[in-house]
Amino acid sequence: MVMKVLKEEMILNCSAERLWGIVSDVSRCDWVPSVEEISLEGDCRVFEMDGMGTVKEKILLNDDNEMKLQYSAVETRTPINHHIATMQITAVDEKTCSFLWTTEIDPEVFADAVHHGMKISIDGIKKVISS
Repeated sequence: MVMKVLKEEMILNCSAERLWGIVSDVSRCDWVPSVEEISLEGDCRVFEMDGMGTVKEKILLNDDNEMKLQYSAVETRTPINHHIATMQITAVDEKTCSFLWTTEIDPEVFADAVHHGMKISIDGIKKVISS
């Protein structure tokens, strides 16, 4: 299977705990620009996304000790063969943290749209932590 791996890595000006509090709350969407509401169904979150329609993501891992969130899009309007996204947060010091977000996607035709979504969501995270 040939898949595209997307990666965004940066240092953010907030504590690792603060950033983890934002991304680990899987029902929170104030940092995801095109999502207005997320509903939870068991171990899945469901939302409407501009241009994508209804998306259902299964939460595979939400580990407070490792500050690691992993999820997979299991239902989308267009069929996806493979999707796994991982967010990993690591403390640099008390006021800064490292944020790594990787996404595996197949078919590759969706890579640009997914990468755009990651980038606008990172901008959303930056707005939330600066407010």
